[in-house]
Amino acid sequence: MVSIRQVTAIPTLMHWRAEVIRNVFGIEPHPRMLVATRQYYRSHIADGSHLALVADIDGEDCACGAACFTDELPSPDNPTGRCAYLMNIYVREPFRNRGIAGQIVRRLIDEALKRDCAKIYLETTSEGKSLYLSSGFVEMPDMMKYYGTEI
Repeated sequence: MVSIRQVTAIPTLMHWRAEVIRNVFGIEPHPRMLVATRQYYRSHIADGSHLALVADIDGEDCACGAACFTDELPSPDNPTGRCAYLMNIYVREPFRNRGIAGQIVRRLIDEALKRDCAKIYLETTSEGKSLYLSSGFVEMPDMMKYYGTEI
């Protein structure tokens, strides 16, 4: 049985973030990025604008996911101005294809809705696209991203 819990311990969060970077992006996390990540967690876990979840099966951690909560100027497609950005949805290989990611996504969506987020969005890999489509997300062809500077 899958159990999903909220995680606030910085070492646990740092461990999962590094694992996601290694396994999803295929690179070793840069030390400067890890320092910035630790600072981010200290600030945003404390103020409630970052929610991190970890799933386990029979006491063995197997997956994670998170949501960042922000405000933007209210608009016709987001009248509350509240936003949730889902990220770090990751399942360790031996636990994949058991519906765990879907359960994490559902919990994050439910939390976003409780917080009056009218805009819930994410970025995905090709492997994750079907999960998000089946969870109610739609592709947005009118989005763009700027890559002009490196950290």
